[in-house]
Amino acid sequence: MPEPDEQFLRDFTASQRRLFLTILSQVGRPADAEEILQNANLAIWRKADTFEPGTNFNAWSATVATYEVLKWREKRGRDRLRFSDEFVAAVAREAEADPGLWEERRRVLERCVEKLPRKDRDLLTRRYTPGSDGSEVQGKEVAEMLGRPVNAVYQSLGRIKKTLAECVRRELTQLGAPTTGIAT
Repeated sequence: MPEPDEQFLRDFTASQRRLFLTILSQVGRPADAEEILQNANLAIWRKADTFEPGTNFNAWSATVATYEVLKWREKRGRDRLRFSDEFVAAVAREAEADPGLWEERRRVLERCVEKLPRKDRDLLTRRYTPGSDGSEVQGKEVAEMLGRPVNAVYQSLGRIKKTLAECVRRELTQLGAPTTGIAT
């Protein structure tokens, strides 16, 4: 395999954030996206000689990354929550079509989370931060940790998600960014 040229290295380096966001949009968990990005980077490096200079590096590398997502999903096929391959591919296309929008939404969501009361942020952190085995902590486990009824935890999470969705929609509207696809 010939050594990648300087332009390939520039494109490769510049693509990392975009690739991460593309992968994250397909898997949802940052830790999983980081793992897949590492595998995608290895695959991109191995396939460097197949890239045609002058073509769209971002589209080519996103395609390689999407195949890595599909391989990862295949290995994790036993998971309870699985989206169809068609859905994942559609999300990947949307993320690649306007990566700036995804990044802007991520920043807005981050700001909205910071505006939440501390107890709500703590509940979100407990629920969505992976456990010691790397798996997502379920609402029942959070309720046990907090000594609260399971139903109360789920009601609180639902209220927090609604608050976040309203905040994100409001901030995106103020920025003049599209708000389609934001859950309520």
